Amino acid sequence: MMSQESTQQKQQLQQVECRPVRRIVTGTNAQGRSIIESDGPTPNVFAQIGRPAAQVLWATGESRAPGVEPAPAGWEFPFHSHGGSLLRVVDFPPDSVYDQAELLKFLDDSGVRDQGNPRHFWFHKTESLDYAFVLEGEIYALMDEGEALMRAGDVLIQRATNHSWSNRSDKVCRMAFVLLDLVPGEPL
Repeated sequence: MMSQESTQQKQQLQQVECRPVRRIVTGTNAQGRSIIESDGPTPNVFAQIGRPAAQVLWATGESRAPGVEPAPAGWEFPFHSHGGSLLRVVDFPPDSVYDQAELLKFLDDSGVRDQGNPRHFWFHKTESLDYAFVLEGEIYALMDEGEALMRAGDVLIQRATNHSWSNRSDKVCRMAFVLLDLVPGEPL
């Protein structure tokens, strides 16, 4: 049974505000000169209690929204974009605050959850090449066999393998991901 203090701490961590990511987008003016086209908070933010908060900064391929803004507020993105790329920043709360049933439903709805007997609740696999950068905090990258503690500045190249993220600390871990759709036959 959880004490009242640990219950309150869990609720506080679940309600951590999603810090905005400043997104600066370049473009070209009518004279063919480079310009700063926009500079402000990322419009596409997905945050639900008990799950990681995710902000998609840019998208190409099938998942890109129509129009001039490829990642507008409210646009829902899959784990990766067929025929393109996604740039996503994710704030992973400590493992202790997840609503595991909700997270498993999310992974099932996305069609990526490990249906075997995974050693951690976040195990999933996507058909993408992912460059994963730890920006703040620390997190464990788990494979079916083995794991690596990642800290700020570390980069993981995730090559369409079954994997999980485990935040065993008491602080949020912020990561950036560049998710690239796989080109059939291209070596990873």
